[in-house]
Amino acid sequence: MSKDLDMVRNIGISAHIDSGKTTLTERILFYTQKIHAIHEVRGKDGVGATMDSMELEKERGITIASAATHCTWKDHEINIIDTPGHVDFTIEVERALRVLDGAVLILCSVGGVQSQSITVNRQMTRYNVPRIAFINKCDRTGANPARVTEQLREKLGLNAVPAQLPIGLEGDLEGVVDLVTMKAVYFDGDNGENIREEEIPANLQDAADASREELLDAASMFSEELMEAVLEGTPTPEMIRDAIRIGTLALELTPVFIGSAYKNKAVQSLLDAVNDYLPCPTEVENIALDLDKDEAEVKVSNDPADPMVALAFKLEDGRYGQLTYVRTYQGTLKKGDSIFNSRTGKKVKVGRLVRMHSDEMEEIDLCGSGDIVALFGVDCASGDTFNSSDTNYSMSSMHIPAPVISLAINPVDNKAQGNMSKALNRFTKEDPTFKTFVDKETNETIISGMGELHLEVYIERMKREYEAEVEVGAPQVSYRETITQRADFDYVHKKQTGGSGQFGRVAGFIEPLEEGEYEFVDKIVGGSIPREFISACDKGFQASIAKGALAGAPVTGVRLTINDGAFHAVDSSDVAFQLAARGAFKQGYLKAKPMLMEPIMKVSAEGPTEFQGAVMGSLNQRRGMILGTAEEGNYTVIDAEVPLSEMFGYSTVLRSLTQGKAEFTMEFAAYRQVPKSVAEEIIKERQKEKK
Repeated sequence: MSKDLDMVRNIGISAHIDSGKTTLTERILFYTQKIHAIHEVRGKDGVGATMDSMELEKERGITIASAATHCTWKDHEINIIDTPGHVDFTIEVERALRVLDGAVLILCSVGGVQSQSITVNRQMTRYNVPRIAFINKCDRTGANPARVTEQLREKLGLNAVPAQLPIGLEGDLEGVVDLVTMKAVYFDGDNGENIREEEIPANLQDAADASREELLDAASMFSEELMEAVLEGTPTPEMIRDAIRIGTLALELTPVFIGSAYKNKAVQSLLDAVNDYLPCPTEVENIALDLDKDEAEVKVSNDPADPMVALAFKLEDGRYGQLTYVRTYQGTLKKGDSIFNSRTGKKVKVGRLVRMHSDEMEEIDLCGSGDIVALFGVDCASGDTFNSSDTNYSMSSMHIPAPVISLAINPVDNKAQGNMSKALNRFTKEDPTFKTFVDKETNETIISGMGELHLEVYIERMKREYEAEVEVGAPQVSYRETITQRADFDYVHKKQTGGSGQFGRVAGFIEPLEEGEYEFVDKIVGGSIPREFISACDKGFQASIAKGALAGAPVTGVRLTINDGAFHAVDSSDVAFQLAARGAFKQGYLKAKPMLMEPIMKVSAEGPTEFQGAVMGSLNQRRGMILGTAEEGNYTVIDAEVPLSEMFGYSTVLRSLTQGKAEFTMEFAAYRQVPKSVAEEIIKERQKEKK
């Protein structure tokens, strides 16, 4: 492998919905000559952006699935993943950030730091991803990059420092002042492809000097060489870039760039910044677990000559079977190689190796460490690790949030039934946040996901891609049950029929668990329950927590301790102790004052200030708790926490209240206790359904 890893960048483009991620990616592909014409997201020419390859994405003007591409800029190979902004597709962002080395956090110069920007930033922090910020849409009325930079510091806690200043704003945006080289940079031509450098305009000189001073102060904290040069008055652009790079890679500095992707301004400067400040694969420490050495942690080397280790981070069912996106961490992967799946122990052959460009593929013969490519016809799950025969490593998997909303779906006829199960098999394999099961009591198929839009998109895809017409039931909220106090249990299961009977006694106590969902503690001494039946007690308890006695919802946050029991030499068995544990759970659970919990959503509604009262009133009516309001010009952002059960159909209500001028986003915050009066109604409703 002759490729120099220092010249490789794996980056993600993440932001709040409608900040211009896909538009920016489109411009990057144009300037790196990957595409030869620019198309817009809601394309009037009927083409749509390159990275939005799904019909639904083109129609709705949103990104649903993250798409990978690669390009070359100034001898650097850049692998890019364009991720969705909508919170319902949060798993797409999670799995992209898991395998990327650096990221570009995009912000709208008018909207600033919005609710989803906070979520994306939290995800970047979870995976220690160094980031640079790009304030987009500086051509829009009300653009204020200085205010957005301040918000990056206040709301996200980032050490954000401007690396550029705008030359003009809103309709007068002409170019940017580069604070590293102290030059004014203009982007001429129909598509901003001709870059022109000039002296800084006289009216901006003072502001540029002050901002450069701020940049040097921040950057010199990471380089003694730069600090000395600043004191002597001789800092060079190379010194400044090196210092900013050190600070960015240490996650202690976030350089801020500005421009307008739509108006073709300053995208090339951002590409330079990706090369200058974001890490190459060798600068990121990646840890794997060695399964042959009791899951000991090992650092993967990034060396193309070492045994191959790769992580499958995304699956897609394409025209030619399953497409598996992998990121190679060390070694070289060749077409025709035999590789092992560390989870299943199965050996698979690499038949086809492709490099992705949205939904187009380029056949390749081999790829080295640090590459993001796709394999064909390999059967695996999202999060599996592949090894060559010399190693047995497993890369740590990604954080997968639990689904919060469910719908019942029923196929209209037999043909739809078959197609629906094919579609559901594929979607659950591709998306770990999309779950499906058949309700034993009603025999309905239930699908669960992260929000209304998430499920809506999958139902629409079933109809289009699989011709599976389904009837959709009312949305159901995923409630949980838990307990509020400790309670003892002592239960004997006895059944005598002809021949050997069943006997088991289980005693102990149930108590609330601070963190986690379920814990089983075995405190049996003196063999009152033989060792071989302990796991049967655990199984019985686990079966019991699947459905609580209040509303049939899963029980969470419980610790079950067994400390006594009894057995019979002939009549005791696994089944007897499982049934005894179930009876013991029921007995203790009802004494432990169970309560119902519901998912609470963090809602952020924004719209013209004149409608502030009406919007706050509508959230209060929905049992919402207002957390705060922020006025920005004649716009108000209202943050609140509202139960998910009250948010169905809210978009229609909000539109009619505000003449269609307001919008909202929501994401899961936490599970909290349902008020008594509401809980009683829910329990009554569930019991009626049962009957």
